[in-house]
Amino acid sequence: MRKTAYTHKPILKDVQGMQMKRTKTAILLAISAAALYGISTPISKLLLEEIPPMLLAALLYLGAGFGMSMVVGIRRLSGFQKTEAPVTRKEIPYLVWMILLDILAPILLLIGLTLTSAESVSLLNNFEIVATAMIALLLFHESIGTRMWYAIALITFASILLSIGDIANMEFSLGSLLVLGACFCWGLENNFTRMLSIKDPLQVVIMKGFGSGFGSLVIAMVLKQYSMNLLYMFGSLVLGFVAYGLSIYFYVRAQRELGAARTSSYYATAPFIGVIISWVIFMEEPSWTFIIALIIMIVGTYFVITEHHVHTHVHETIVHEHKHVHSDDHHLHQNTDEEDIAHSHAHVHEKISHQHDHTPDLHHRHNHR
Repeated sequence: MRKTAYTHKPILKDVQGMQMKRTKTAILLAISAAALYGISTPISKLLLEEIPPMLLAALLYLGAGFGMSMVVGIRRLSGFQKTEAPVTRKEIPYLVWMILLDILAPILLLIGLTLTSAESVSLLNNFEIVATAMIALLLFHESIGTRMWYAIALITFASILLSIGDIANMEFSLGSLLVLGACFCWGLENNFTRMLSIKDPLQVVIMKGFGSGFGSLVIAMVLKQYSMNLLYMFGSLVLGFVAYGLSIYFYVRAQRELGAARTSSYYATAPFIGVIISWVIFMEEPSWTFIIALIIMIVGTYFVITEHHVHTHVHETIVHEHKHVHSDDHHLHQNTDEEDIAHSHAHVHEKISHQHDHTPDLHHRHNHR
């Protein structure tokens, strides 16, 4: 059956309340994603005692793919009606880049984790904010306000402090540089995922999990990185489901409302969670350099989450498909049978100009140049 493209008249109304509600929900999802991912670094450090880095990277993503596939199966058995827009051929290039970067990033991270402490790696993960924000600015022209620039400067400086293995000779540690490389890959991947955030997040996570998981598994097999420890392998799959599957699902959902740069900034709580868990597990005494970097990271994160973005902006005419309801502020087209029920169909947004607090979500990706 051919899809009908609905149109709506550019009716102006008070959008602030609805926008704030969606933004708060998105922030909660982003922080939940961070909390789930935060446990991955210290637990991965333990798993690396028996699982080689390449194989662990594969198992983490395969755990995400299998776990989220089970979630889909349970939802179908319970009679849950699908309301999300599926991934189409148009999104395939973004999906391919996302999978390739997700093969490279965890391999760099896990090799780096074998060369440096878990708490340092956890804190260095905050550099992903800088990478994501700068790529979002340069490639997708997302706005970066004054507070975000402060955050970028502070987090970059703290990352440099953590990366210096010998302060006297200004020598950077290989492990830290590998982690920063992983953060750059994930920063680029976050921006490609941004282009998929309009689609069914469960489908995106499953494709991401199986694609990156099997890709990493091939590399592990070629390099002969095996393990026969079934208990550790099962633990890796479970960690992958929680820290990569559920976490990525919440992350993609959050990106719809917050955009790539801001979702990544709320996600910045993950490294601090990882640091706390690492201290509890490994009982390592932090250095003064680490403590200084931690304080700087906290200040930088504060600037990130307190940034606000308001200006008069124009919504150009656009046709797309995603989950929505007709009672919100951007979907005023008429379809009385589904007025307040979440659903997905192709629809047209006619040109409209207004002003309110907003983030670079799927309806606010206007050019800021």
